[in-house]
Amino acid sequence: EIGMGLTGFGVFFLFFGMILFFDKALLAIGNVLFVAGLSFVIGLERTFRFFFQKHKMKATGFFLGGVLIVLTGWPLIGMILEIYGFFLLFRGFFPVVVGFIRRVPVLGYLLNLPGISSLVDKVGESNNMV
Repeated sequence: EIGMGLTGFGVFFLFFGMILFFDKALLAIGNVLFVAGLSFVIGLERTFRFFFQKHKMKATGFFLGGVLIVLTGWPLIGMILEIYGFFLLFRGFFPVVVGFIRRVPVLGYLLNLPGISSLVDKVGESNNMV
C-alpha cells in the first residue's frame, strides 16, 4: 500500500509540476516519489532488473538521465527525455492498458471514435513484451 501511495503522489506531483509551467521543485519531488514508489511496489531487486535489462539500457538512460537533468535544474529538457524514456521502457504494457481502457464504458466509447481509434490501434499493436 505504501508503494502505491508513493507512486500515486509521484504521478500527482509530476502532473502538477507540468501544469505549473515545469516547476522544478514539484517535478523533482514527483520523480523521487515515483521511483521510490515503484521500488516499493515491485521490490528493489526487481526494479533494478527491470531498468537494467540489456535491451532496455537506452530507455533507462533516457529516463534516469531525464530525472537527473530535472534534479539539476533543467525541467523542460529533463521531462522531454523522461517522457521519451518512459515510453520506451513501458511500451510493452501499452497493449494491455489499451485493452483494459476499451472495456471501460465511457472511455471505451471515446477510444473507438474515428480519429482516435486509428491512433489507439497503433499504440495498442506493439509486439514488444516486457
